[in-house]
Amino acid sequence: MSEKVWGGRFRQSLDEILDRFNASLSFDKRLYAQDIAGSMAHCRMLARQGILSEEEASQIINALAEIKREMDKGDFQFDEGHEDIHTLVEKTLIDKVGAVGEKVHTGRSRNDQVSLDMRLYVREAIERVISLITEMQKTLLTLAEKHLDVLMPGYTHLQRAQPVLLSHHLLAYYEMLKRDRERFKENLKRVNILPLGSAALAGATFNLDREMVANELAFEAVTDNSMDAVSDRDFVLEFLFSASLLMMHLSRLSEELILWSTREFNFVTLPDAFCTGSSIMPQKKNPDLPELTRGKTGRVYGNLMALLTTMKGLPLTYNKDMQEDKEALFDTVDTVEPCLVLLTRLLKEMSFNEEAMKKAADEGYLVATDLADYLVGKGVTFRQAHEIVGKMVLFALDQKKELKDLTLKEMKGFSRQIGKDVYGWLEPKASVQRRSLRGGTGTDAVKERLKKAGEEVGS
Repeated sequence: MSEKVWGGRFRQSLDEILDRFNASLSFDKRLYAQDIAGSMAHCRMLARQGILSEEEASQIINALAEIKREMDKGDFQFDEGHEDIHTLVEKTLIDKVGAVGEKVHTGRSRNDQVSLDMRLYVREAIERVISLITEMQKTLLTLAEKHLDVLMPGYTHLQRAQPVLLSHHLLAYYEMLKRDRERFKENLKRVNILPLGSAALAGATFNLDREMVANELAFEAVTDNSMDAVSDRDFVLEFLFSASLLMMHLSRLSEELILWSTREFNFVTLPDAFCTGSSIMPQKKNPDLPELTRGKTGRVYGNLMALLTTMKGLPLTYNKDMQEDKEALFDTVDTVEPCLVLLTRLLKEMSFNEEAMKKAADEGYLVATDLADYLVGKGVTFRQAHEIVGKMVLFALDQKKELKDLTLKEMKGFSRQIGKDVYGWLEPKASVQRRSLRGGTGTDAVKERLKKAGEEVGS
């Protein structure tokens, strides 16, 4: 068992099983780059403030850089006997430079150190996720522009409701992702605050230049309360919440791709490279990627709920319970990023069955609302028009006809206000074009949104 950095106060060695239970190195070792970057910035500040000599700081910084190179190359042996990545880096530093390495922890605690590492990690994760979201948004815009004339049914309750442009449907997901991107950007503002200098909970006694460290590490501000700084994991929870909403949106998209790729819908053909087969049924082509995305949404929700539950009863300040933040965060990052990458690639390579979509938009009385609006234009109140059209739909169902296939005489039997001009209201394409107000599915409105959306993502 490795000697503990806190061992001076204890007469007994830590129980062997508890030692393993207590350790976090197996998962927090992925914070090594952030831990080393934070230590370097802290060391430069200590030298600037005269707490370390320039020579001592140079030795420490050079050794830390060497440790990082070894870890980057994968040559470094992570001794699981160490409690966490922070103590491992410090012990390795001491092995390289001797007693001078023991000075690196001057003026800080693992409490503010781990908060710093986590903020650096979350900041980098947010930047990657925002980039991946933007790439998916650009892909949706490309698809929307390419299929601008394609009609399809819009649905409510999974029942055909009104005709819409496929482009309009795709842009709905663009809007969801836009909100996701905005949430992560807001999250970034609250992540990008330096906690170092808070020490264990009360602040440091040394004359530390916190603003210098903040500038070194590109933080926009420093924390204003040391007790809050070391016990705050709101920034992690906010990331998990934003990730949960993002995964919910990806899951909804996945659900539609799964439905649309069935023979029953036949709206899309998914690329073979993103599907699998059956071990017993040779004909099968299974949409495993969308299904896995839909399934993995639950684990991201679980990570959010787990950490919320962990934090809800903790008194100020740091408590060991907070070690549970890392696995939830790491698992969420490891889940969200490949889902974004793979779904974006699938979207780029899948194809739409435009004829099947158009046929579906032509059938099922999707222009019934337009017919009611037509009657309103003739002076009928909307509620009266709604009832009249409902009866017409029932009649058409019995006759096994679409509304546009009813004769003028048949339609006049329901309302004398109906004239020959009614047929112009019963075509799905015309129905779509009538909805050209901002936010609607009309081609002009969709084109305008595509233009502005392109400016938003720089495409």
